[in-house]
Amino acid sequence: MPSNRFDQAKPFLTLAIVVIAWLVLPVAVKSFMRASFFELQAPVAVSASHVRDLQEYWSLRTQSKHELIEAGRDLARVNASYELAVQENTTLRAELDRMQNLLRIPPQPAHRFEHARVVQRDFSVWWQRVIIRKGRNYGITVGSPVVFSGGVVGRVTEVHAYTSVVELISSPGVRLAAVVEGDDRPMSFQGGLNPTYGPAKGVIEFVPLDIFASSTSTKRLVTSGLGGVFPAGLTLGRVVKLEPSTDGLFKTGEVELDPRLGELTEVTVLVPVSTS
Repeated sequence: MPSNRFDQAKPFLTLAIVVIAWLVLPVAVKSFMRASFFELQAPVAVSASHVRDLQEYWSLRTQSKHELIEAGRDLARVNASYELAVQENTTLRAELDRMQNLLRIPPQPAHRFEHARVVQRDFSVWWQRVIIRKGRNYGITVGSPVVFSGGVVGRVTEVHAYTSVVELISSPGVRLAAVVEGDDRPMSFQGGLNPTYGPAKGVIEFVPLDIFASSTSTKRLVTSGLGGVFPAGLTLGRVVKLEPSTDGLFKTGEVELDPRLGELTEVTVLVPVSTS
């Protein structure tokens, strides 16, 4: 009987020994093991991403000529609007440079655009992070802002050999300075506690009392440019609710984030460029 009890308790004793050994390991060893395990998994995730791209390619090949012609026309219209936007952006950039030189304002940090495919989303923390298909091999750096057509995606928190981890703005770990469009007073934005697969939301704090927003009269929230990480004017979301804070000096509110954050397939990393 004692032998049988010992055999039954053996798995629990083994688990306890492993847990204790892990707890007493130095932090440097834990970090090395975690990074090594991530790098071991990376080729599998990247290969699966390439397979999905190949499947998408062959699915497009099966479309009729009529559908491809219609898609080409739509793409031509979009390209025409983008060409006009590029010309306007060039003009505005030249005017901004002229005003900065005239007023002796320090220039904004320079970035280069690095487009990357999304490899996978971490399902255990759906609204917290995604993994992209570029890393140190493309010069991605920790802390780089990540954007898409709808505005801010998040920031790079981990960089590996061929992949990088991006923390989404819906994560409570992301906090940055923001302003309401048309107002230059900075506020504090932070990701919220979002349920898996549910709509992503954020929290806005230190909002001036004279700013009002509701679900029927929303306000566009953009980056302020303070802190030198995110360029100014990038969309964060829409302020859909504001109410007085507990101290009565400011307001706090709810920010509705872009629903496309839950289905991203490609993003752009703004890699800082040294001007020295």
